[in-house]
Amino acid sequence: MTSLDKPTEDTQADDARAVTEAALFEAFGGVRGMVETVLPGLLFVTIFTINKNLHWSAIAALVVSLALVVVRLAMRDTVKHAFSGVFGVAFGVVFAMMTGNAKDFYLPGMLYTLGLALAYIITTLCGVPLMGLVLGPVFKENLSWRTRNPGRKKAYAKASWAWGLILLAKCAILFPLYLWANTAQLGWVLVALKIPPFLLAVWLTWVFLAKAPAPIDVFAEMEAQEKAEEERKAALAAERAETGDLTGDPTGGRHRRDL
Repeated sequence: MTSLDKPTEDTQADDARAVTEAALFEAFGGVRGMVETVLPGLLFVTIFTINKNLHWSAIAALVVSLALVVVRLAMRDTVKHAFSGVFGVAFGVVFAMMTGNAKDFYLPGMLYTLGLALAYIITTLCGVPLMGLVLGPVFKENLSWRTRNPGRKKAYAKASWAWGLILLAKCAILFPLYLWANTAQLGWVLVALKIPPFLLAVWLTWVFLAKAPAPIDVFAEMEAQEKAEEERKAALAAERAETGDLTGDPTGGRHRRDL
């Protein structure tokens, strides 16, 4: 290796890390996505802790979730993270209103967390890690990692195991609290556990993918194939034009030249 090769390799590695960071930021919503995830639940538990009023707490959480969507729409920004927050809050409100138990506001989200943890683990055991299915389109590799990029598949499997185990650990704390603690205690613990486990899982995903082979850009491959096909057709048309075979004359225009 020459002195000029190492900076080039370092630059490529830095570029790969930057692409990974950008993709993870896009996939998981970044700081704004985290705020949109935490704020409704934080507002619910704060109001409930103060006045013990389920209706006002639920309405406030739902209103702020809808407001976040409206802000996204006004800014013409992606609304997938805000919409997921609205649906989560709406289900929580419905559960709590139906049972009259304020703790049930958190139950749909807890069940979703448990289901997601099991999905990460089961899909990894089946050889199709969920993290690869989520991030494959973001990296423009789709499912190419399954058969053409084994190093990347291994990284996705590690990341999926990390997410699954972290979420299971979170559930192991929350479900006993749901049974034994009061609403305020459960709510504050749940709010406290929103961001740290998420950041740990995202960081581990970044570590695994930063060390993995670069993704195969299947969209670029498709564009290259289409371009090559167009060039082939253009070359064939030019060849036919030179030989006078524009009309499909089997003689190739030789009869006209002989005359």
